[in-house]
Amino acid sequence: MAALSLGCGRLVDALTREPLPGVLVLPVGFAVVILAGEFATLWSATAQLAGPLVIALALAGLLLAPPWPLGSWEWPAGAAAGVFAVYAAPIVLSGQATFAGYIKLDDTATYFAMTDRVMNHARSLAGLAPSTYEATLATTLKIGYPTGGLMPLGVGHQLTGYDIAWLYQPYLTFMAAMLALALYAVLELAIPSRPMRAAAAFLAAEPAILFGYALWGGIKELAGAWLIALVAALVVWTLGARRSPLAAVPLAAACAALVCVLSLPGAVWLLPALVPAVIVIARRPERALLERAGAFAAGLCVLAIPAFVEAVDWLPQVGNYGKDTELGNLIQRLSVLQLFGIWPGGDFRLRHDSAPVIVLIVLVIVAAAAGLWWAWTQGSWALLLYVAVAGIGCALYLALSSPWVGGKTLAMAAPAFLAAALAACAGAAVRGHAVEAAVVAIAIAGGILVSNWDQYHDVWLAPRGQLHELEAIGHRISGQGPTLMTDYQVYGVRHFLRGADPEGASELRRRYDYLTNGQVLPPKTPWADIDRFRLDSVLDYRTLVLRRGPLSSRPPSVYRLVRSGRYYEVWQRPVKPQTTIVEHLGLGSSSQPASVPRCADVLRLARLPGVTALAAATRPETIWLGPPPLSGTRDVTVDIPSGSDYIAWLGGDWYGNATISVDGHKVGSRREELNWPGIYTDLGSARLSPGRHLVTVGYDTGGWHPGSGAQPFSFGPAAISPVDDRAAFRTIPVSQARSLCGQRLDWVEALR
Repeated sequence: MAALSLGCGRLVDALTREPLPGVLVLPVGFAVVILAGEFATLWSATAQLAGPLVIALALAGLLLAPPWPLGSWEWPAGAAAGVFAVYAAPIVLSGQATFAGYIKLDDTATYFAMTDRVMNHARSLAGLAPSTYEATLATTLKIGYPTGGLMPLGVGHQLTGYDIAWLYQPYLTFMAAMLALALYAVLELAIPSRPMRAAAAFLAAEPAILFGYALWGGIKELAGAWLIALVAALVVWTLGARRSPLAAVPLAAACAALVCVLSLPGAVWLLPALVPAVIVIARRPERALLERAGAFAAGLCVLAIPAFVEAVDWLPQVGNYGKDTELGNLIQRLSVLQLFGIWPGGDFRLRHDSAPVIVLIVLVIVAAAAGLWWAWTQGSWALLLYVAVAGIGCALYLALSSPWVGGKTLAMAAPAFLAAALAACAGAAVRGHAVEAAVVAIAIAGGILVSNWDQYHDVWLAPRGQLHELEAIGHRISGQGPTLMTDYQVYGVRHFLRGADPEGASELRRRYDYLTNGQVLPPKTPWADIDRFRLDSVLDYRTLVLRRGPLSSRPPSVYRLVRSGRYYEVWQRPVKPQTTIVEHLGLGSSSQPASVPRCADVLRLARLPGVTALAAATRPETIWLGPPPLSGTRDVTVDIPSGSDYIAWLGGDWYGNATISVDGHKVGSRREELNWPGIYTDLGSARLSPGRHLVTVGYDTGGWHPGSGAQPFSFGPAAISPVDDRAAFRTIPVSQARSLCGQRLDWVEALR
């Protein structure tokens, strides 16, 4: 993406014949990548050309304006690389390709669905069968939801072939690096020293609330933050003396990218930036300025065409986001104090305004005010304009929109106030107050870094193994839908299984999946056993993707097991089954997958009209180990009735390292496995002989690992159960129905 942005930025240089400040070449080029993707995805026929179009633009730029000499690039590159490293740390140090914000925010799954569709078919839903995937797109793409922020992600997917899920966090991290470059440009006159400016840009790009949104999948927040800073830097550059009319094109591109990312209402951010420019031109109506203004207006109208097209369907929906009660996934309205970049405590949605925190925030406010005065004395109009844009835009959104939207605006605006505060420190150092400046700068830096360390420590990382398995399943069953999932797994039904017309039983869906009691699962129900669903509702689906666990029933007999992994099983029925299930009698309980049926119920099934045989499935008994310890180990003595391979299960979610051992030998362990309550994870298996065994359940908290400081929501219980032949069931003639009486069964079916 850096190479593509460099090429597109150099293309702007070549076409306008106005070399951009070196530090802005990549941010401007990145804006061009967004716009190229937006134009390519206006029509279904051209959507798949977005990636090739960006490559063509980048190559043209590199040929027309080769990227040399590099000049003094070391310090801005160091600031951008440092910010990239900080935002990437929670993923890189986890040791796996994944993304953050899992479970906290389901919107990321929707972004995956939108990106895949729009990069292949634009906004058309033609050819999609009813499913959760289709319903998700009907409530987003079809109503004009802005897609500008998704374009570079989709281009990356087209060019690399990697699934969007594994590119998502690197993409957010790259936008944070673009913010650092834009801040470096904004601070140029306020902090002449390159090393000090790089340090200020590095810190200002990491306000706690923005970092928190980045670890929550906040694509719009990061995109908005770097584009606002870029617009402020470009306004001042565009108004510089002796520039041609085409010098306004980069500013038009940045403004168009902003409205493509945030939709037309996002133009509120542009008003504080463009009004001063209009005032300057009105006071000095020189021909050169008027020509630039005309070029800007024309460029913006053309480059923002995708935003105008989206607005036709999207603007009527905007009122839904202005309700004062619209919290989204927030717990409460965020504090305005978070605008100043310091908020230790782990979760930015909670109150952390203790006395020490307030002292640091007041320090930032005072320093920011001093920084604005310093910017005025130095003629640093870019910094003054940036803070004005951030402050006025944020105030307007907070007054007119919902807490949900207001939180996003706080995140986008926060870097401006840190930049001003750090400019004051640099100014004080220049005026001979180096010690005082260093003390204030260290205090602010400490507040930022501690805040972000807390969030790193409490990050919720998506379970790579589980989602990678769903990715493989999606490739395996594509075109073999419709498909049902009975656990609340939005990444499965909105993205990974999209080719198999997936529906989640407790998700947005098109079919009604009735339970045996005639009701449907409430939204976001974590999991329900397949036996809880009415037979006719289950048989609507050709494919079942079911979570494994010690309580999971075998699906009805017409389904065959076609794939089994650590987390999921895939079952499929023939398009035209050779047998008909007249009635399915599910057994088991909330603590065991099987139970002994009443003999009268078995005989009743055998007497149903037309029934020629009964089918029965068995499940082994689960041995429960109780809740795991929140720290340390817990020993449980169990009696194994017969020798077999046993699976060790651990339920719920955890963030440290969980281990299950038998007789001192480790069966398996997993670090930070996030699940909903009632979902179990296979930690491993071991061969156990009959008799008494000592099972040890251990949990190691803390440490430097990302996410290891979070508290489990629903941890446990632990269990072991024998490995069984999940696919097996037996069929007997109705004359032998009584032989099933007294047996422990998963279910009994009447067949004809």
